[in-house]
Amino acid sequence: MKLTKILPLVVFILGLFTFPSSGWSQGEDAEHVKRGQYLFAVAGGCACHTIPEKTPHAGGRKFPVPLGTAYSTNITQDKETGLGNWSDEEIYNAMVKGVRPDGQRVLPLMPYEAYSGMAEEDVRDLIAYLRTLKPVRQENPQAKFQVPLARSLGTPLWLMVFGRVFSPPAAAPKSGVERGKYLVEHVALCGDCHTPRNALGVPNRSLYLAGTKSGPFGEEMPNITPDEETGIKSWSRDEIANVLTKGTNVLQDEITGLMAEVVFGAPLGFKDMTREDALAIADYLKSIAPIKNKVR
Repeated sequence: MKLTKILPLVVFILGLFTFPSSGWSQGEDAEHVKRGQYLFAVAGGCACHTIPEKTPHAGGRKFPVPLGTAYSTNITQDKETGLGNWSDEEIYNAMVKGVRPDGQRVLPLMPYEAYSGMAEEDVRDLIAYLRTLKPVRQENPQAKFQVPLARSLGTPLWLMVFGRVFSPPAAAPKSGVERGKYLVEHVALCGDCHTPRNALGVPNRSLYLAGTKSGPFGEEMPNITPDEETGIKSWSRDEIANVLTKGTNVLQDEITGLMAEVVFGAPLGFKDMTREDALAIADYLKSIAPIKNKVR
């Protein structure tokens, strides 16, 4: 058979193996990226992966962890220091299972337990958006521990004793209190800051969303349960939504600290959330059991 006849066949066969794994058309891909960008905003712009005033998403943010110090990951598409050489499935496994491509366990500082309850389509959309982040070459420090094998042995033990895995819904709720609950628990992850933790980093689930005097980086985090004396019972749903989308509290003061980071974003944040979703979150927060816990 002549080369001119074989060549088109070879090109066709190679095309079957190099076609994007998602199988999306160009138009579908753009729609997935758009939805992923929105979810990234509702996730507070994944602020943990950005040092304030520095290059967005390049990681390197320092976090104290039991017996050591960890640093957030570069989630840009740089092939050497970021996620550029990770497959979609490897990113998916890190996000919802806490397993790196080399099989190493991700520290539970990364909220993969909560993300395990995110609808698969939403996770895939998030990954599609991550693929659009401009590569930034930034090598970040490895986690440091005071005790040998603290990570390799301690992380699996911590997960075995204290870990929680959620069953994702077939599809994300579209509206109402269920939508608000889904966003709070599996996308915005409000409990990560507003729920107190012990010295081992274990959340006190009996005080879920009830605030703490010692939140991330030692910041006070308010009680956002609908308790009349110590929580947000007196706040209207519009006032709660305004905190999320405008960054102003009931006194019309502009919020500061970590909440300001996730609202105003780097560059995406809660400010990019639809009013409908902000009100769904407000409705969910108003619906949960009030917990008396004075923080301020």
